[in-house]
Amino acid sequence: MCSLVQKYNVPGPRYTSYPTVPFWDINTFSGKKWEASVKKSFHASNSVSGISLYIHLPFCENMCTFCGCHKRITKRHDLEMPYIKAVLKEWRLYRELFDEKPIIKELHLGGGTPTFFTPENLKYLIDGILRISDRSNDAEFSFEGHPNNTTKEHLQALYNVGFRRVSYGVQDYNETVQKAINRIQPFENVKNVTEWAREIGYTSVSHDIIFGLPHQKLEHVINTIEKTKELKPDRIAFYSYAHVPWLAGNGQRGYNDADLPAGDEKRTQYEVGKELLLEYGYHEIGMDHFALESDGLFQAMENGKLHRNFMGYTSSNTNLMIGLGASSISDSWYGFAQNVKNVEEYQSLVENDIIPLYRGHILTEEDQIIRRHILNLMCQFKTTWSEFKLHLPQIESILNRLKEMEEDGLVTIAEGSLQITERGRPYVRNVCMAFDLPLQQKSPDTKIFSMTV
Repeated sequence: MCSLVQKYNVPGPRYTSYPTVPFWDINTFSGKKWEASVKKSFHASNSVSGISLYIHLPFCENMCTFCGCHKRITKRHDLEMPYIKAVLKEWRLYRELFDEKPIIKELHLGGGTPTFFTPENLKYLIDGILRISDRSNDAEFSFEGHPNNTTKEHLQALYNVGFRRVSYGVQDYNETVQKAINRIQPFENVKNVTEWAREIGYTSVSHDIIFGLPHQKLEHVINTIEKTKELKPDRIAFYSYAHVPWLAGNGQRGYNDADLPAGDEKRTQYEVGKELLLEYGYHEIGMDHFALESDGLFQAMENGKLHRNFMGYTSSNTNLMIGLGASSISDSWYGFAQNVKNVEEYQSLVENDIIPLYRGHILTEEDQIIRRHILNLMCQFKTTWSEFKLHLPQIESILNRLKEMEEDGLVTIAEGSLQITERGRPYVRNVCMAFDLPLQQKSPDTKIFSMTV
């Protein structure tokens, strides 16, 4: 295992999209093309599967130094309502593109810290969204809650407007690690918010745990998972810390590469943690996710309906996902678009009736085929090109790139199909990289991606 880690621990994408953002063709992208792709996707999918909404709420009171997300650090809560009104205005701008009411199948509040906002303001936001939308009977509404500031009032207010799933960022319970990442968060806080959610009636509670953090040791990971066992969340995201301090606006500071677990040590943290999770009744879902049999994510995997997008793994497979808010990314299946990142610029553009686009990419036919292969690998650990619609003229060169992985027992290649083995699952990102033609054709000159292991 150690030699495989050393061999395959290279910079690589996480594949929440394909093509990945650094390889978007922004020169041929335009607002008109984006709006056309949204209309096309909406007409094809709204009445069949509904659409998804992701709402980015970027404000945080404190900087967590492990975080690579776009955020605004502030204690000014008077910023809440102007931002919410801008988000609602942006949704109205999209609504004008549609000739029928959108049916929302999935809605997620991400951040930043959604629970930075007051319960009353969050309710105002969701009420405003639903006022000009319909809601699917089997809709899944979820939000990210910070254990230190999520209150019973937050949970109840969001439950009352349809939320049934909440995820809490745990990361690690060790104090030394918490100090390094500026996230002092006692177990008692996590216990309280987990139990409150269940008392209120939430059907799925998720915990995020990270391995590979600064000063983190194997015993810290074991202790965190054993404490997590006491609360038995329905889902667990157990994923690798992405060290990308070169990104603009990133808060990853106060430690350096020497403070991080080395590749082999980091992989051991994952392997031991994974074995504990399996022992405690969790099932591996795709890459870095685990769920109890009673959870919808497990059932989606069993039924072959697991999906992956900019929100991560989801049991709702919708072709159109609209991202609202500063820096949000939308996905029409035929294209991607990201909003401007600066909050003031975002609010100004929306106020002037402009969908606040920053950059995007319209997928070619080849992009769509490769995207399907990567989704298959990420969600099912296998793919096939025996069907004409999934055939690629470059398949031979792709298979040649996978030959060494086959020799290492990470994949099995049959006539017209590819299967990632149990041994190869930790290297699913590496397998996907063999299909990533832009990455193969033009390796980036500067650091862009975190390490794959």
